[in-house]
Amino acid sequence: MTDRRSDCLFCKIVAGEVPADIVREGERTIAFRDINPQAPTHVLIIPRDHYPDMASAGAAGIGLLDEIAREAGEIARAEGIADSGYRMVFNTGPGAGQTIFHVHGHLLGGRGLEWPPG
Repeated sequence: MTDRRSDCLFCKIVAGEVPADIVREGERTIAFRDINPQAPTHVLIIPRDHYPDMASAGAAGIGLLDEIAREAGEIARAEGIADSGYRMVFNTGPGAGQTIFHVHGHLLGGRGLEWPPG
């Protein structure tokens, strides 16, 4: 496991130092509404431990990305978007649009999501 970073916004949310609209909490994950939603449902799912991106979380080999995917399914059901469909997005690196370097999946749904995404 990795430590929490004092300069990381998402680590501060995990620690309760920064408020967030929490949707669901698990032992290893926390999910909250995005402050700049791009769809009617836009929830961020993050691990409580700090990993800078999806690649580092996956390389840890501890099933964390599987857990994030399970949480996404549970949240989609609770939000009423599981049957109509939803999208999970992981931006990895600045060129992909990652601005907070704590791995996080964007759960998006509640409207049509065209392809390609942009």
